[in-house]
Amino acid sequence: MATTKRKKTAGRKKSAKKSAKRPAARKKAAKKATKRKSSGKKRAPNPAFMRPMQPSSNLAAVIGSGAVPRTQVISKLWQYIKRHDLQDSKNRRAINADEKLRPLFGGRSQVTMFDLAKIANKNLS
Repeated sequence: MATTKRKKTAGRKKSAKKSAKRPAARKKAAKKATKRKSSGKKRAPNPAFMRPMQPSSNLAAVIGSGAVPRTQVISKLWQYIKRHDLQDSKNRRAINADEKLRPLFGGRSQVTMFDLAKIANKNLS
């Protein structure tokens, strides 16, 4: 009988130590959460992205000839891609070229969606 009592008291001491550590861990988690909060200021848009730019003749055939901001160029390219169903059916990241997009893509028949921003920047002045 003496051995069972010792085991019970030993188990109680360990559980007491564990419970003492838990509140400290909770406090650390709470401190980390408060550090991640922003200062409440709204992030201002970068004016360079909002400046209207003139598209090249190849790009103008797709989005129009008027000067538009860089953000609108990407939006209009995506509208054209969706309207003409140019996304690859198996790999949705890939965009298939048609007659108007092939000169923009440098003669390639397919590019990825990550290349669109590079292509747009090359064709804006």
